[in-house]
Amino acid sequence: MRTTLSLLGVSVGIFAIVAVFTAVDSLNKKIRDDIDSFAGTGVIYVGKWPWIMSNNYPWWKYLNRPEMKYSEFKYLKENLTKASAVAIIDGGRTINVSNGSSSMTVNLNSASYDYNQITSIPVFTGRYFLPIESENGLNVVIIGAKVAENLFNGLPAIGNTIQLNGIKFQVIGILERKGEDGLSMGGSPDEKVFIPYTTFAKSFQKFQPSADFGFKAFDNDSHQEELEAEIIGLLRSLRSLKPKEEANFSINRLDGMNQFFDSIFTTLNLAGALIAGFSLLVGGFGIANIMFVSVKERTNIIGIQKSLGAKNYFILFQFLFEAVFLSLIGGVVGLFLVFMITLIPQEFLPMSLSIANMAKGLVISSIIGVLSGIIPAWFAAKLDPVIAIRAK
Repeated sequence: MRTTLSLLGVSVGIFAIVAVFTAVDSLNKKIRDDIDSFAGTGVIYVGKWPWIMSNNYPWWKYLNRPEMKYSEFKYLKENLTKASAVAIIDGGRTINVSNGSSSMTVNLNSASYDYNQITSIPVFTGRYFLPIESENGLNVVIIGAKVAENLFNGLPAIGNTIQLNGIKFQVIGILERKGEDGLSMGGSPDEKVFIPYTTFAKSFQKFQPSADFGFKAFDNDSHQEELEAEIIGLLRSLRSLKPKEEANFSINRLDGMNQFFDSIFTTLNLAGALIAGFSLLVGGFGIANIMFVSVKERTNIIGIQKSLGAKNYFILFQFLFEAVFLSLIGGVVGLFLVFMITLIPQEFLPMSLSIANMAKGLVISSIIGVLSGIIPAWFAAKLDPVIAIRAK
């Protein structure tokens, strides 16, 4: 009972620290998957606003920048030599969608035809836009899974007509169900609709465009910097910017966002480790107390061992191994508790206990065992065998 109660400190400490590591790793993976989902891998985006906001964010300067124009998109698409795909995107606006009998609020997005080559548009049933639909601004729409469910209630949606703010559109595709997305702007991905950019510009954009250009290099790794330099050169020339004049557009890449989140997750891991460290400290004192009591109770046995020829290092490692073993038992219990939490179904943040975090938990347990047991073990190893045998 005494040992079990003392090991609770280690179990709680390992549970806390491994749970923090697991939660942070799961959140990290979720966010990076979401980034890749909406932005694509190895893609360069050009827009009016930068994605990363610094401490001294000069929003007034960015506010006065010119909007990205469709004519600029066409110019870059025709003149870029390092890009395998070029797309223009806009949207993120809330509108009303209905089919006459049902209605709901959705997030409207638009993109040119090449957008599905830059990032994944997972169409579950139906199809993606055709080039002629994208170029001519036809009223076709791809709807999210929840939109199809709410409007059609299990009935076939492909080929039917819906209204976006009163404008009729033909449904040509339904997106795969994705669930909650930590980076989604304007609601769940399942509540989004996609239309061709030219249709969006004609019917919804009016005098408030906020388009971004997306570019993907032929080779994501080796040609991305060359593509970025080519984009900057062509766009500066098109906008008649002088060599020393500051660019009036922003280059956004995923590595910038990844570095931003890296710093956040490093801080979260450090903060979580410090908080959990207090529990481990209590657990370490508990094990040290057990070992001191154990040495006291087995003093005469230690004396007998030493009188029969046991070396000091044998006695030291005997008690040190016991301390590490006890600490590892507490660590395994803590890991088991974390594993049980990962079995709970969670749609927004699925958690999984990785081998690396399990190893961290066991290594930390071992270190706590060594630190807690080294002094009692050293004290036992230094006992005089004659005095130890006489101990009661």
